[in-house]
Amino acid sequence: MNATYRAMQVTRPGVLELVERPTIAPGIGQVLIAVEACGICGADVGDIEGADPALQPPRVPGHEVVGRIAALGEHVPSLWKVGQRVGMGRLGGPCGECVQCRQGHFQLCQHQPFVGATCDGGYAEMMLARASGLVSIPDELLAEEAAPLLCAGIATFNALKKCGAQAGDTVAIFGIGGLGHMALQYARRMGFRVVAIGRGTDIADDAWNLGAHVYIDTHEEDAATKLKEMGGAQAIVSTISAPATVSALMAGLAPQGRLVLLGAGKDPLPVSTGHLVVGERSLLGSITGSPYENERTLDFSVLAGVRPRIEVMPFEQANEAYQRMKSGDVKFRMVLSIAGEHAAARIDP
Repeated sequence: MNATYRAMQVTRPGVLELVERPTIAPGIGQVLIAVEACGICGADVGDIEGADPALQPPRVPGHEVVGRIAALGEHVPSLWKVGQRVGMGRLGGPCGECVQCRQGHFQLCQHQPFVGATCDGGYAEMMLARASGLVSIPDELLAEEAAPLLCAGIATFNALKKCGAQAGDTVAIFGIGGLGHMALQYARRMGFRVVAIGRGTDIADDAWNLGAHVYIDTHEEDAATKLKEMGGAQAIVSTISAPATVSALMAGLAPQGRLVLLGAGKDPLPVSTGHLVVGERSLLGSITGSPYENERTLDFSVLAGVRPRIEVMPFEQANEAYQRMKSGDVKFRMVLSIAGEHAAARIDP
Protein backbone atom coordinates (compact mmCIF):
# COMPACT_ATOMS: atom_id res chain seq x y z
CA MET A 1 0.00 0.00 0.00
CA ASN A 2 1.26 3.50 -0.80
CA ALA A 3 2.67 5.43 2.15
CA THR A 4 0.72 8.57 1.19
CA TYR A 5 -2.43 9.54 -0.67
CA ARG A 6 -3.85 12.73 -2.15
CA ALA A 7 -6.90 14.47 -0.73
CA MET A 8 -8.92 17.63 -1.23
CA GLN A 9 -9.32 19.19 2.19
CA VAL A 10 -11.11 22.31 3.41
CA THR A 11 -8.19 24.37 4.68
CA ARG A 12 -10.39 27.44 5.13
CA PRO A 13 -14.11 27.98 4.53
CA GLY A 14 -15.07 27.59 0.88
CA VAL A 15 -11.64 26.53 -0.35
CA LEU A 16 -10.55 23.01 -1.35
CA GLU A 17 -6.80 22.42 -1.22
CA LEU A 18 -5.01 19.45 -2.79
CA VAL A 19 -2.71 17.94 -0.16
CA GLU A 20 -0.65 14.80 0.43
CA ARG A 21 -1.51 12.84 3.58
CA PRO A 22 0.09 9.83 5.23
CA THR A 23 -1.87 6.61 4.77
CA ILE A 24 -3.30 5.49 8.12
CA ALA A 25 -4.01 1.87 8.96
CA PRO A 26 -7.65 1.22 9.86
CA GLY A 27 -8.49 0.87 13.54
CA ILE A 28 -10.84 -1.51 15.32
CA GLY A 29 -14.04 -1.93 13.30
CA GLN A 30 -12.71 0.20 10.44
CA VAL A 31 -11.72 -0.39 6.82
CA LEU A 32 -9.53 1.63 4.50
CA ILE A 33 -11.21 2.34 1.16
CA ALA A 34 -9.33 3.04 -2.06
CA VAL A 35 -11.77 5.55 -3.52
CA GLU A 36 -12.76 5.29 -7.18
CA ALA A 37 -15.51 7.91 -7.38
CA CYS A 38 -17.23 10.43 -5.14
CA GLY A 39 -20.35 12.40 -5.89
CA ILE A 40 -20.67 16.10 -5.13
CA CYS A 41 -23.90 16.71 -3.23
CA GLY A 42 -25.69 19.93 -2.38
CA ALA A 43 -25.16 19.09 1.30
CA ASP A 44 -21.41 19.46 0.68
CA VAL A 45 -21.93 23.22 0.56
CA GLY A 46 -22.54 23.36 4.29
CA ASP A 47 -19.50 21.17 4.97
CA ILE A 48 -17.21 23.25 2.75
CA GLU A 49 -18.50 26.79 3.25
CA GLY A 50 -19.25 26.34 6.93
CA ALA A 51 -16.02 24.60 7.92
CA ASP A 52 -14.23 26.09 10.91
CA PRO A 53 -10.58 24.97 11.08
CA ALA A 54 -10.41 26.42 14.60
CA LEU A 55 -12.84 23.75 15.83
CA GLN A 56 -11.42 20.73 14.00
CA PRO A 57 -8.53 19.77 11.71
CA PRO A 58 -9.02 20.44 7.98
CA ARG A 59 -11.79 18.11 6.84
CA VAL A 60 -12.08 16.12 3.59
CA PRO A 61 -15.68 16.48 2.30
CA GLY A 62 -17.74 14.07 0.21
CA HIS A 63 -20.31 11.47 1.22
CA GLU A 64 -21.20 9.61 -1.99
CA VAL A 65 -18.19 7.33 -1.96
CA VAL A 66 -17.48 4.22 -4.03
CA GLY A 67 -14.26 2.24 -4.03
CA ARG A 68 -12.62 -1.00 -2.95
CA ILE A 69 -11.47 -2.16 0.45
CA ALA A 70 -7.70 -1.67 0.69
CA ALA A 71 -7.18 -2.85 4.27
CA LEU A 72 -9.16 -4.25 7.17
CA GLY A 73 -8.90 -3.29 10.82
CA GLU A 74 -9.45 -5.68 13.70
CA HIS A 75 -12.90 -7.09 14.44
CA VAL A 76 -14.34 -6.26 11.03
CA PRO A 77 -17.10 -8.76 10.11
CA SER A 78 -15.98 -11.56 7.81
CA LEU A 79 -18.36 -10.56 5.02
CA TRP A 80 -15.96 -7.72 4.10
CA LYS A 81 -12.82 -8.65 2.12
CA VAL A 82 -9.83 -6.78 0.73
CA GLY A 83 -10.58 -5.81 -2.87
CA GLN A 84 -14.36 -5.89 -2.38
CA ARG A 85 -16.44 -3.10 -3.96
CA VAL A 86 -18.07 -0.97 -1.29
CA GLY A 87 -19.69 2.40 -0.83
CA MET A 88 -20.46 4.87 1.92
CA GLY A 89 -23.25 7.42 2.14
CA ARG A 90 -23.88 10.38 4.43
CA LEU A 91 -24.44 8.23 7.52
CA GLY A 92 -21.08 6.89 8.61
CA GLY A 93 -22.12 3.70 10.38
CA PRO A 94 -24.40 3.02 13.37
CA CYS A 95 -22.95 2.29 16.80
CA GLY A 96 -25.21 -0.73 17.37
CA GLU A 97 -25.65 0.15 21.05
CA CYS A 98 -27.88 3.22 21.42
CA VAL A 99 -31.65 3.04 21.93
CA GLN A 100 -32.36 3.74 18.25
CA CYS A 101 -29.98 0.99 17.11
CA ARG A 102 -31.47 -1.48 19.59
CA GLN A 103 -34.86 -0.72 18.09
CA GLY A 104 -33.48 -1.39 14.61
CA HIS A 105 -33.66 2.27 13.53
CA PHE A 106 -30.04 2.41 12.43
CA GLN A 107 -30.55 5.52 10.31
CA LEU A 108 -31.44 7.39 13.52
CA CYS A 109 -28.36 6.31 15.48
CA GLN A 110 -27.22 9.18 17.68
CA HIS A 111 -23.58 8.13 17.70
CA GLN A 112 -22.67 7.72 14.06
CA PRO A 113 -20.52 10.21 12.16
CA PHE A 114 -21.75 12.26 9.22
CA VAL A 115 -19.34 11.49 6.42
CA GLY A 116 -17.59 14.58 5.09
CA ALA A 117 -18.74 16.65 8.07
CA THR A 118 -17.74 15.02 11.37
CA CYS A 119 -15.31 12.57 9.75
CA ASP A 120 -13.28 12.67 6.54
CA GLY A 121 -15.09 11.84 3.32
CA GLY A 122 -14.40 10.80 -0.23
CA TYR A 123 -12.74 13.72 -2.01
CA ALA A 124 -9.57 11.67 -1.64
CA GLU A 125 -7.73 8.64 -2.92
CA MET A 126 -8.14 6.92 0.45
CA MET A 127 -10.77 7.05 3.17
CA LEU A 128 -11.20 5.42 6.58
CA ALA A 129 -14.71 4.16 7.27
CA ARG A 130 -16.66 2.31 9.93
CA ALA A 131 -17.42 -1.19 8.70
CA SER A 132 -20.95 -0.84 10.11
CA GLY A 133 -21.69 1.82 7.48
CA LEU A 134 -20.43 -0.06 4.43
CA VAL A 135 -22.68 -0.71 1.45
CA SER A 136 -22.02 -3.51 -1.04
CA ILE A 137 -21.93 -2.23 -4.64
CA PRO A 138 -23.44 -4.39 -7.43
CA ASP A 139 -21.14 -5.30 -10.31
CA GLU A 140 -23.69 -3.92 -12.79
CA LEU A 141 -23.04 -0.34 -11.66
CA LEU A 142 -20.05 1.76 -12.62
CA ALA A 143 -18.44 3.53 -9.68
CA GLU A 144 -19.49 6.93 -11.08
CA GLU A 145 -23.09 5.72 -11.49
CA ALA A 146 -23.31 4.18 -8.04
CA ALA A 147 -21.93 7.18 -6.14
CA PRO A 148 -25.00 9.49 -6.35
CA LEU A 149 -27.30 6.58 -5.54
CA LEU A 150 -25.74 6.39 -2.07
CA CYS A 151 -27.32 9.75 -1.14
CA ALA A 152 -29.70 11.19 -3.74
CA GLY A 153 -30.81 7.68 -4.67
CA ILE A 154 -31.59 6.31 -1.24
CA ALA A 155 -33.08 9.62 -0.04
CA THR A 156 -35.72 9.63 -2.77
CA PHE A 157 -36.24 5.86 -2.92
CA ASN A 158 -36.96 5.71 0.82
CA ALA A 159 -39.15 8.81 0.71
CA LEU A 160 -41.33 7.18 -1.91
CA LYS A 161 -41.53 3.95 0.09
CA LYS A 162 -42.76 5.96 3.10
CA CYS A 163 -45.19 8.19 1.20
CA GLY A 164 -48.22 5.93 1.62
CA ALA A 165 -49.17 5.91 -2.08
CA GLN A 166 -50.20 2.75 -3.91
CA ALA A 167 -49.60 1.80 -7.54
CA GLY A 168 -51.79 3.98 -9.74
CA ASP A 169 -51.96 6.85 -7.22
CA THR A 170 -50.86 10.36 -8.11
CA VAL A 171 -47.47 11.29 -6.67
CA ALA A 172 -45.94 14.72 -7.23
CA ILE A 173 -42.22 15.45 -7.19
CA PHE A 174 -41.42 19.05 -6.34
CA GLY A 175 -38.02 20.20 -7.58
CA ILE A 176 -36.39 18.61 -10.62
CA GLY A 177 -32.73 18.69 -9.67
CA GLY A 178 -30.19 16.32 -8.20
CA LEU A 179 -32.77 14.67 -5.93
CA GLY A 180 -35.86 15.21 -8.05
CA HIS A 181 -34.44 13.60 -11.17
CA MET A 182 -33.94 10.39 -9.18
CA ALA A 183 -37.39 10.59 -7.58
CA LEU A 184 -39.07 10.84 -10.98
CA GLN A 185 -37.39 7.65 -12.19
CA TYR A 186 -38.19 5.67 -9.05
CA ALA A 187 -41.78 6.92 -8.89
CA ARG A 188 -42.46 5.91 -12.51
CA ARG A 189 -41.05 2.44 -11.96
CA MET A 190 -43.03 2.00 -8.74
CA GLY A 191 -46.22 2.38 -10.74
CA PHE A 192 -47.35 5.83 -9.65
CA ARG A 193 -48.99 8.50 -11.78
CA VAL A 194 -46.05 10.89 -11.69
CA VAL A 195 -46.40 14.67 -11.65
CA ALA A 196 -43.23 16.76 -11.91
CA ILE A 197 -43.35 20.29 -10.52
CA GLY A 198 -40.64 22.68 -11.68
CA ARG A 199 -39.92 26.21 -12.79
CA GLY A 200 -39.81 27.07 -16.48
CA THR A 201 -40.22 25.23 -19.76
CA ASP A 202 -36.51 24.40 -20.13
CA ILE A 203 -36.82 21.47 -17.72
CA ALA A 204 -40.06 20.03 -19.14
CA ASP A 205 -38.49 17.65 -21.66
CA ASP A 206 -36.11 16.35 -19.01
CA ALA A 207 -39.01 15.74 -16.63
CA TRP A 208 -40.94 13.72 -19.21
CA ASN A 209 -37.87 11.76 -20.24
CA LEU A 210 -37.17 10.91 -16.62
CA GLY A 211 -40.64 9.47 -16.10
CA ALA A 212 -43.19 12.22 -15.48
CA HIS A 213 -46.69 11.76 -16.88
CA VAL A 214 -47.51 15.42 -16.23
CA TYR A 215 -45.31 18.49 -15.91
CA ILE A 216 -46.48 21.58 -14.02
CA ASP A 217 -44.57 24.78 -14.69
CA THR A 218 -44.99 27.00 -11.63
CA HIS A 219 -44.22 30.05 -13.78
CA GLU A 220 -47.42 29.36 -15.72
CA GLU A 221 -49.73 27.49 -13.33
CA ASP A 222 -50.51 27.24 -9.64
CA ALA A 223 -49.29 23.76 -8.75
CA ALA A 224 -51.74 23.17 -5.89
CA THR A 225 -54.71 24.17 -8.04
CA LYS A 226 -53.57 21.89 -10.86
CA LEU A 227 -53.15 18.96 -8.47
CA LYS A 228 -56.66 19.51 -7.07
CA GLU A 229 -58.05 19.50 -10.61
CA MET A 230 -56.41 16.08 -11.02
CA GLY A 231 -58.13 14.81 -7.87
CA GLY A 232 -55.31 15.65 -5.50
CA ALA A 233 -51.95 14.02 -4.93
CA GLN A 234 -51.76 11.06 -2.60
CA ALA A 235 -48.20 12.14 -1.90
CA ILE A 236 -45.96 15.08 -2.60
CA VAL A 237 -42.22 14.59 -2.23
CA SER A 238 -40.50 17.94 -1.81
CA THR A 239 -36.79 18.27 -2.53
CA ILE A 240 -37.00 22.05 -1.98
CA SER A 241 -36.40 23.70 1.40
CA ALA A 242 -38.23 27.03 0.77
CA PRO A 243 -40.95 26.92 3.49
CA ALA A 244 -43.51 29.28 1.92
CA THR A 245 -43.36 27.52 -1.46
CA VAL A 246 -43.59 24.07 0.08
CA SER A 247 -46.46 25.11 2.36
CA ALA A 248 -48.50 26.40 -0.58
CA LEU A 249 -48.31 22.96 -2.20
CA MET A 250 -50.14 21.28 0.68
CA ALA A 251 -53.46 22.48 -0.74
CA GLY A 252 -52.88 19.99 -3.57
CA LEU A 253 -52.85 16.95 -1.27
CA ALA A 254 -55.74 14.52 -1.46
CA PRO A 255 -57.44 13.44 1.79
CA GLN A 256 -55.06 11.23 3.80
CA GLY A 257 -52.26 12.41 1.53
CA ARG A 258 -48.71 12.93 2.79
CA LEU A 259 -46.17 15.65 2.20
CA VAL A 260 -42.71 14.10 2.48
CA LEU A 261 -39.89 16.55 3.15
CA LEU A 262 -36.37 15.93 1.88
CA GLY A 263 -35.16 19.52 1.58
CA ALA A 264 -33.89 20.41 5.05
CA GLY A 265 -33.69 23.94 6.39
CA LYS A 266 -33.83 25.88 9.66
CA ASP A 267 -36.81 28.10 8.85
CA PRO A 268 -40.25 27.08 10.21
CA LEU A 269 -42.83 25.62 7.84
CA PRO A 270 -46.24 27.35 8.04
CA VAL A 271 -49.00 24.75 8.04
CA SER A 272 -52.80 24.98 8.16
CA THR A 273 -53.75 22.70 11.01
CA GLY A 274 -57.34 22.65 9.78
CA HIS A 275 -56.22 21.34 6.39
CA LEU A 276 -54.31 18.55 8.12
CA VAL A 277 -57.04 17.60 10.58
CA VAL A 278 -60.11 17.74 8.32
CA GLY A 279 -58.53 15.67 5.56
CA GLU A 280 -56.34 13.53 7.84
CA ARG A 281 -53.35 14.76 5.87
CA SER A 282 -49.85 14.48 7.30
CA LEU A 283 -46.30 15.78 7.14
CA LEU A 284 -43.31 13.47 7.16
CA GLY A 285 -39.57 14.08 7.26
CA SER A 286 -37.34 11.47 5.66
CA ILE A 287 -33.59 10.98 6.13
CA THR A 288 -31.46 8.83 3.82
CA GLY A 289 -31.33 5.35 5.34
CA SER A 290 -29.38 2.43 6.73
CA PRO A 291 -26.69 0.47 4.84
CA TYR A 292 -29.22 -2.32 4.24
CA GLU A 293 -31.71 0.16 2.78
CA ASN A 294 -28.94 1.58 0.65
CA GLU A 295 -28.28 -1.88 -0.78
CA ARG A 296 -32.00 -2.27 -1.50
CA THR A 297 -31.88 1.02 -3.39
CA LEU A 298 -28.92 -0.12 -5.47
CA ASP A 299 -30.56 -3.48 -6.21
CA PHE A 300 -33.80 -1.83 -7.31
CA SER A 301 -31.84 0.61 -9.48
CA VAL A 302 -30.19 -2.30 -11.27
CA LEU A 303 -33.45 -4.24 -11.58
CA ALA A 304 -35.49 -1.29 -12.87
CA GLY A 305 -32.78 0.38 -14.97
CA VAL A 306 -32.62 3.54 -12.86
CA ARG A 307 -29.42 5.55 -13.26
CA PRO A 308 -28.42 9.06 -12.18
CA ARG A 309 -27.75 11.56 -14.96
CA ILE A 310 -24.18 12.57 -14.22
CA GLU A 311 -21.32 14.75 -15.32
CA VAL A 312 -17.87 13.42 -14.43
CA MET A 313 -14.75 15.45 -13.75
CA PRO A 314 -11.26 14.38 -12.62
CA PHE A 315 -10.47 14.45 -8.92
CA GLU A 316 -7.84 17.13 -9.50
CA GLN A 317 -10.58 19.49 -10.72
CA ALA A 318 -12.64 19.19 -7.54
CA ASN A 319 -12.77 22.95 -7.01
CA GLU A 320 -14.15 23.55 -10.49
CA ALA A 321 -16.61 20.66 -10.16
CA TYR A 322 -17.79 21.96 -6.79
CA GLN A 323 -18.36 25.46 -8.17
CA ARG A 324 -20.35 24.04 -11.08
CA MET A 325 -22.56 22.12 -8.69
CA LYS A 326 -23.14 25.28 -6.63
CA SER A 327 -24.09 27.23 -9.76
CA GLY A 328 -26.84 24.75 -10.61
CA ASP A 329 -25.41 24.32 -14.10
CA VAL A 330 -25.31 20.51 -13.89
CA LYS A 331 -27.72 17.88 -15.18
CA PHE A 332 -28.11 16.45 -12.70
CA ARG A 333 -25.30 15.19 -10.45
CA MET A 334 -21.58 15.98 -10.48
CA VAL A 335 -19.17 13.13 -9.78
CA LEU A 336 -15.41 13.12 -9.21
CA SER A 337 -13.51 10.27 -10.85
CA ILE A 338 -10.68 9.37 -8.50
CA ALA A 339 -9.46 5.98 -9.71
CA GLY A 340 -6.43 6.59 -11.91
CA GLU A 341 -3.59 4.54 -13.33
CA HIS A 342 -2.24 3.85 -9.82
CA ALA A 343 -5.57 2.64 -8.42
CA ALA A 344 -4.49 -0.99 -8.37
CA ALA A 345 -1.40 -0.14 -6.34
CA ARG A 346 -3.63 1.42 -3.69
CA ILE A 347 -5.28 -1.90 -2.84
CA ASP A 348 -2.33 -4.24 -3.09
CA PRO A 349 -1.79 -5.89 0.33
